[in-house]
Amino acid sequence: MNDAEFLSECAAIVGDSHLLRQDIDMAPYLTDWRRRYTGQALAVVRPIDAAQTAVVVRACNRHRIAIVPQGGNTGLVGGATPCEQGRQIVLSLRRLDRIRDIDVDNHTLTAEAGCILQNVQDAAQEAGRLFPLSLAAEGSCTLGGNLATNAGGTAVLRYGNARELCLGLEVVTAQGEVWDGLRGLRKDNTGYDLRDIFIGSEGTLGIITAATVKLFPQPRARVTALAAVSTPRAAVTLLGIAQEQAGPLLTGFELMSDFCLRLVQTHFPALRYPFDTTHAYMVLLELSDNESEAHARGLLESILEAGLERGAVDDALVAQSMQQSHALWHLRESIPLAQAQEGLNIKHDIAVPVSRIAGFIEATDPLIQREFPGARMVTFGHLGDGNLHYNVQAPEGSDPKYFLQHEAAINRLVFDSVFAQHGSISAEHGLGRLKRNAIERYKGPVEIGLMRALKASLDPNGLLNPGKVLPDGQ
Repeated sequence: MNDAEFLSECAAIVGDSHLLRQDIDMAPYLTDWRRRYTGQALAVVRPIDAAQTAVVVRACNRHRIAIVPQGGNTGLVGGATPCEQGRQIVLSLRRLDRIRDIDVDNHTLTAEAGCILQNVQDAAQEAGRLFPLSLAAEGSCTLGGNLATNAGGTAVLRYGNARELCLGLEVVTAQGEVWDGLRGLRKDNTGYDLRDIFIGSEGTLGIITAATVKLFPQPRARVTALAAVSTPRAAVTLLGIAQEQAGPLLTGFELMSDFCLRLVQTHFPALRYPFDTTHAYMVLLELSDNESEAHARGLLESILEAGLERGAVDDALVAQSMQQSHALWHLRESIPLAQAQEGLNIKHDIAVPVSRIAGFIEATDPLIQREFPGARMVTFGHLGDGNLHYNVQAPEGSDPKYFLQHEAAINRLVFDSVFAQHGSISAEHGLGRLKRNAIERYKGPVEIGLMRALKASLDPNGLLNPGKVLPDGQ
């Protein structure tokens, strides 16, 4: 068998118009979101449903053609980009975009993997329910990709990662069989939890084609505030106050350094610095309440007052309308865009226990300054769940490309510091190509051995997203 025969088989399965072979047609699928990786592919194959996907996978097995599953292609670690040799296909799931079912009484929604996240949110809202997974790329990322990477976002503190929001999956296995696990059950103790094997596996163990996810009642009120704090330790103290007083009503708790917002102000002048005086850090808090706006607002003001009394809060402002709330969130969401405008940078998506966040920053900032004088720290992220985007911007006026030559050394410094705090080098972005080899330093041989054994068992031919997640030597 040769490539022409394989491609002819694929065309017969999905239709010639959904088998992309020309460079100009394939180009959008071959480069990752951050433009760090550009690969080559035999073709981009675009099935319409799980059945077609399974037939394509069986053809790939016969011809020993590797498969790179891809959703919205918004990942940040190169997990959905093919290699440079051109001996793989990109399996695009974007045509699997139907909302199959909404069960209002069971608070569940079943959707296909190619559904845009925002469309899932909108479908839930039209049914009077909330699907709380929310992240910056929600207008283009897909549900299947969110689950394959166990996406986090801004509401993890209250609702959990994508894993916690998923009750059931439909998966095409590496052998081209379809596992129908779309059960909307909160309790099911009938054997191994296969769902959790595939969530977060980045397409290396199976191809997610649909999911049943949890819905929640729509909150009657959302209130937002911005609190100025002097240190990360003060921010952690404020988090404790908020959790004590608000409990599960605390939906968001985001930390932002002064430099983050200065970058936003520099590159987006219409977005003003929120306070009259400079503050080292700021915290964006949000409560969502099923009682009333007055109740939520009173609770938020009580939290801020307690923070002021205990010396954790230096200043605060409370949004008086949804428009003002959106403006505060817009500041937070503009940080990655401003950093991109500033130039090349070294990103870290790390997690440490909340109790150790302050110690991590206090220990790591001076280490970076000692080794790389003038480096500018862009520290922000989901403090409430221990996830920081601890990014390093090149020194002002320096050549960013020269600075990037030190990426491996900076990563080693940051990752070692994370490890010392019992943390993770990837909180919500996954490993993909970018971090797969780094994990050998931070995971023990037993853990990596179990991961390899799982891969070998479920994908013995090694055709599903090779070169991702597992370190070299697989």
